[in-house]
Amino acid sequence: MIDVPGGIDLLLIGVSHRTAPVAVRERLAVVPEQMDAAVRALAGLPTIREAALLSTCNRVEVYAASPDPAAALAELRRDLAARAGTSEAELAPHLYVRVDVEAVHHLFRVAASLDSVVVGEPQILGQVKTAFDTAVACSTSGPVLGASFAGAFRIARRVRRETEIARNPVSISSVAIDYARKIFDGFDNRTVLIVGAGKMADLAARALRGHGAQILVTNRTAARAGELAARIGGVVHPFEDLEGALARADIVIASTGARQPILTQALVQRVHRRRRGRLLFLVDIAVPRDVEPGCADVPDVFVADIDDLQKLAEQHKQGRRGEAERAEVIVEQEVSRFLDSYRGRRVGPLIVALRTRVLELARGEAERALAGMAGAGERERLAMLGLAEMIAKKLLHGPQVAIKKGGADPVDGAALISVVQRLFELEIADPAEAPVADIAGEPEAGSGDGAAGARLSGKAAGR
Repeated sequence: MIDVPGGIDLLLIGVSHRTAPVAVRERLAVVPEQMDAAVRALAGLPTIREAALLSTCNRVEVYAASPDPAAALAELRRDLAARAGTSEAELAPHLYVRVDVEAVHHLFRVAASLDSVVVGEPQILGQVKTAFDTAVACSTSGPVLGASFAGAFRIARRVRRETEIARNPVSISSVAIDYARKIFDGFDNRTVLIVGAGKMADLAARALRGHGAQILVTNRTAARAGELAARIGGVVHPFEDLEGALARADIVIASTGARQPILTQALVQRVHRRRRGRLLFLVDIAVPRDVEPGCADVPDVFVADIDDLQKLAEQHKQGRRGEAERAEVIVEQEVSRFLDSYRGRRVGPLIVALRTRVLELARGEAERALAGMAGAGERERLAMLGLAEMIAKKLLHGPQVAIKKGGADPVDGAALISVVQRLFELEIADPAEAPVADIAGEPEAGSGDGAAGARLSGKAAGR
């Protein structure tokens, strides 16, 4: 990892499958319908200039831009503890923090699926894009997040293009199906109940196709259940008769957006009486969890949650280790490229402002000298202006070279830029306000990522 400061006002704080069990993650998880309000609340904290929120079954991360990272992180710790309904001290062991270059590096690895439970799984990039698009729509994104996320989208595409990490892609949903297959030695003559009709449920249902199982789909919204059942050749079961659906099923894949468990211990106990000893396997891939932990205490019922599936996913990780190592090298290259471009954005406006100031001074002095020269014509005027400009450019050459070389220095560059600004009384924009396109790279045709990086408006963009 590149262990140098980058002068980037980016920070992140969060929890993931690596640092917190699902019991902690589900208390911080934000369901889609609450995401806009949550992002706006984060951006409304006094020290936060920009904010984006990534909430998946395996991680909850806040990405923010702030000129005062220490104060911002203190506010975010308090906010997250309040959201989790616990104290800062209790939550602290599960939190990780990244600032500046480390934050960029982490975001790039997340988008490239190198920090996922299943390395190479394809869903995380879409989730990262959704998090950024939400920030843009809520006007909580600005130049820092725009540049950082645009870089993350580019690195994710490059990793998939240049490595085999995403070959035969797997996901938590497909790992869940593998788990169930091993428990029942296949799916022939088995009934699988899909509870929910969102993305994860859809992936699980697709993974089941062609394995010989009868698939039931139930969801609070009957229309969405019908759409999913039609896509995968399943049968809709009314959500109002969830108990009846559980009585029919051998395997249940639960993935809804409910804030509280919908498969409670009391419900499963009632179902147990109707099943007459038949084994029931509940696979919970939702965060917050859909299956109440007490269900595992019911006879003939086995429960696997997202953390259990993580252990099985380690097998997939071992098989992709070589490709993951190649991807890590690419991430390091892209972080270096990002830093060079980001730091370079500070230098360009300064040089332009310096050249403009010096040339204006030189031309102004030449004009004043000409005004005092009786009989000077156009020829003399052009010659005097040309001489003044030539001298100014020669004088500028050395400082420009020094600024280009030193201004991008990760340690002393900011100080050099500040000194030049003060000496020549230069007004230049905050480097963070430079166009995102400078470091976003060229987007793939139709990808929309470059456009997303440039869609900066509203409060955050103006801060």
